Amino acid sequence: MMLSLYRAATILGGPLILMYLKQRKANGKEDLTRFSERLGLAGAERPAGVLIWLHAASVGESLSMLSLIQKLLKDHQNCHLMVTTGTITSARLMNERLPLRAFHQYIPVDRPSYVRRFLKHWRPDIALWAESEFWPNIITQTRACNIPMVLVNGRISPKSFAVWKRIPGLIRTLLQCFTFCLGQSDNDVERLEKLGCSKAENLGNLKFSAPALPVEEHDLNVLKITIGDRPLWLAVSTHSGEEEIIAGVHKKLKHKHPALLTIIIPRHPKRGEDIWHSLEADGSKCVLRSKGDPVTSHTDIYIANTLGELGLFFRLAEIVFMGKSLVPLGGQNPLEALCLDCAVLHGPHMMNFQWITEQMIECGCSLQINDEVDLAKNVSLLLSDPSTRRNMIRQGRAFVVSQSQVVDLVAKKIKPILDMANAAP
Repeated sequence: MMLSLYRAATILGGPLILMYLKQRKANGKEDLTRFSERLGLAGAERPAGVLIWLHAASVGESLSMLSLIQKLLKDHQNCHLMVTTGTITSARLMNERLPLRAFHQYIPVDRPSYVRRFLKHWRPDIALWAESEFWPNIITQTRACNIPMVLVNGRISPKSFAVWKRIPGLIRTLLQCFTFCLGQSDNDVERLEKLGCSKAENLGNLKFSAPALPVEEHDLNVLKITIGDRPLWLAVSTHSGEEEIIAGVHKKLKHKHPALLTIIIPRHPKRGEDIWHSLEADGSKCVLRSKGDPVTSHTDIYIANTLGELGLFFRLAEIVFMGKSLVPLGGQNPLEALCLDCAVLHGPHMMNFQWITEQMIECGCSLQINDEVDLAKNVSLLLSDPSTRRNMIRQGRAFVVSQSQVVDLVAKKIKPILDMANAAP
């Protein structure tokens, strides 16, 4: 019933959908040069041979799939791979980082006519669906075309689980479209099964196998020379309400570490100027990276409101606080920091990475903090005690390595489906 109502709404609501998309275009949230792809019109010719289609919602999901993409293309030399995402930023990153025989397209808006156009042109031999973005029309029409579907790195957060339980018939129908589902953790597998998945298992989290974030070596060397031997720490992917806490921590720590430099990378770079105005008004001397202003000995807080430079700053700082975790929003991926030898701090709200966070605390490579006082105390500890900091970094590296075989396990699980596609006339 819910699926039928949803399908009818997306058919009859065509004018409203176009109005919504027009507004997104006006707000800079759609790629004007490739907008037709969002309507199911292909932006390229279909490559010959077997085509693997992998859908990932946005930046984090698509980056976590890079190791699997490379593995599949290496193991299946006659295949091509198409990655779909829905955001401009993820499209740019994929165009920069996808290997040969892989390419990017925007996912069509979930309207039946757009989806039919997309599937008719691309005719994928297998669809890999990353994490948890379940679009009913795309999933059911893909299954209706007899295209095998696999959920990889499936994640059902407690919040999503509560929502889906209110519409059990719809989520059960969608999950049964998948040949099998691979959850990130035992908790995700349990939730998938409770929601109606009949074949679910946990082979591990593909985020552990993601390649280290890239860096421009010249930029890294320039910053190292500019900052010199100043003590520093990094607060990354911060959200509204966290920057003020971080600035408060900086003020507390300056008494003990007078040369301290605090670096803030907001989750949304457009907030950079607002953060700058707010912290300057509160007495902090701030510099915005997007303006190209230099860091000087008088700079308290460096606001790195740029895109694609996390790899640079993770290599620069050994102490990292993961944002979106002092506010109840679920946290950000801490593995990117661990992979680049950082001691990690995070708040209590890491629901999106619950299993990872629990294991990190147990392994001794992260510390949970609960408020500004707690954060100041632990940052000061790590600044003052190099041995503790280095031990956390070693434990973090060992933790990542212990889980890195997951990409091979997932590729092996998918292999029989791809072998069948390769054998087809």
